[in-house]
Amino acid sequence: MTQTIRLTAAQAMVKWLSVQMTAEGERFIEGCWAIFGHGNVAGLGEALHQGLHGQLCGNTPFPTWRGQNEQTMAHAAIAFAKGRARRQAHAVTSSIGPGATNMVTAAALAHVNRLPVLFIAGDVFASRRPDPVLQQVEDFDDGTVSANDCFRPVVRYFDRIQRPEHLLTALPRALRVMTDPADCGPVCLAFCQDVQAEAFDWPEAFFAPKVWHIRRPAPDARELAEVSAQIRAAERPVILCGGGVIYSGAEAVLAAFASRHGIAVTETQAGKSALAQAHPMNFGAAGVDGSAAANAALRAADLVIGIGTRLQDFTTGSRTLFAPDARLVSINVHGYDAAKHGALSLVADARIALEALSPLLEGYCAGVDAAARADWLRAVDAHCSAPVAEDALPSDAQVIGAVQAVSTEATIALCAAGTMPGALKLLWQAAPGGYHMEYGYSCMGYELAGAMGLKLAQPAREVICFVGDGSYMMANAELATAVMRRIPFTVVLTDNRGYGCINRLQTLGCGGAAFNNLYEDCLIEDQPRIDYAAHAASMGAHAVKVAGLAGLQRAIREARGRQKPTVIVIETTARDFPGTGIETVAGPHGHFWEVAVPAVGDRDTMREAYERYIANTARARLTN
Repeated sequence: MTQTIRLTAAQAMVKWLSVQMTAEGERFIEGCWAIFGHGNVAGLGEALHQGLHGQLCGNTPFPTWRGQNEQTMAHAAIAFAKGRARRQAHAVTSSIGPGATNMVTAAALAHVNRLPVLFIAGDVFASRRPDPVLQQVEDFDDGTVSANDCFRPVVRYFDRIQRPEHLLTALPRALRVMTDPADCGPVCLAFCQDVQAEAFDWPEAFFAPKVWHIRRPAPDARELAEVSAQIRAAERPVILCGGGVIYSGAEAVLAAFASRHGIAVTETQAGKSALAQAHPMNFGAAGVDGSAAANAALRAADLVIGIGTRLQDFTTGSRTLFAPDARLVSINVHGYDAAKHGALSLVADARIALEALSPLLEGYCAGVDAAARADWLRAVDAHCSAPVAEDALPSDAQVIGAVQAVSTEATIALCAAGTMPGALKLLWQAAPGGYHMEYGYSCMGYELAGAMGLKLAQPAREVICFVGDGSYMMANAELATAVMRRIPFTVVLTDNRGYGCINRLQTLGCGGAAFNNLYEDCLIEDQPRIDYAAHAASMGAHAVKVAGLAGLQRAIREARGRQKPTVIVIETTARDFPGTGIETVAGPHGHFWEVAVPAVGDRDTMREAYERYIANTARARLTN
């Protein structure tokens, strides 16, 4: 006779999640971020309370953490998963309606970046008895639709829990997706609020601990032979390192492979710091925000070897960076990504693929232009350490140089959107694992919550979060959460009085008029004068505004050892920045990025920008 245990559906969910383990003996879902409302407080909220106090989960509590906003607490969960290289994740729960739809942006971010997070969104009544309930979105033509259907395009698995026993299949499916190296991404379980509270007799076997092993797919023998032959035939191969190298744990294998076979390594945003910048085979950033050395190597390459990259437009210069006759190999755990741009695919785990390829290339060594790499690094040093004139504000590059000078091997630079991602990718000289960038979705507002999640994932490392005033204004409330939980990290808040990055794209890139980005271009008399240090201090952070780079460095050193966030505000110029793909700073670098320019314009700058646009798009490689 089957042994059963009577629990509500919400209690069963918490109990089941508490026994899903990693190969290292940790819970895969470490805990749950929660903001409660009428769609989850009575059902899941009560179950999480019991889980926290060990009533459902044995002697080990299942923790719940309170956030300030559904989107940003999900960003913290995403940063945690990225910081753990997808080997652990968090759950995030909200009520129905706005609480749930607030998480949709975060779900899209996780989907684009292939990161696991479990969204448990409160939903309407399965019984439909009290419909329409508070915050219910009604579809006039389809009674099965709720606001949570917005999650469908931005998660890898969606399920609506309309009966308790649906969890018997939905939960294992959810964890299967989140631990699958190819399908990895966010999951949404839309949990009807009446069902959360319903009792069911669950098989005890359902709650037996389970270990989830992340598989390492081996390459197909034919694909492996074809790729090795392509590499052997290449005279000027270049590696393009993506985030899949880090998720595979292939950093050391990549370093050995590149050195043994004399192949230069270039980096995407997600792949940066897989190889330390000090490694002699690391030629730096590729693409729109790329280095002179990396882009020159990629333009001259007769074979580009992508490893764990989804070949985003910033990486490929909107398909114009690689030579027209260059061949492309793509090593990726997912066939969808491996086949992009008409590449010769090698579908496999990055580490396993490199380990299998290297013996087939015995005796092969292409060689690299070490002088080009050295020239680039000297130019970076000179540019980042350029003195600031007495009557001038520092550039973002000078801020990066100042922070770099006081960073250590333990420092991780974190950022997400605006000016800094391009500048950091171009100029930051990362130690191993010392770079965390959300640039798949380039989501403003990720930064502060992401820093909190990253510090939770990497408690022994120093997290320095670069954020512009624009992103800070979009989402800063999780500072209060970090203070409350005593999670220390350092925020370098660069204030250029508006959206400086998009202003440069608008004016320099597209030839347009400066409009609606910087406060001074918003056609308003009373421009905001925001005291960011006072604002951050009001939430409990240690906050200071510094007048120059020496003050910035001193404040970073002083932040070490504090058990709460430190926010350092520094004013920067909005007009000067390397990395637009147009300007030449620290030597030739950067590349074209396709942003549509109006075909008809009322100024010479726009007509000139349109001519550049047409000339560049004509060079695009038209592949799948």
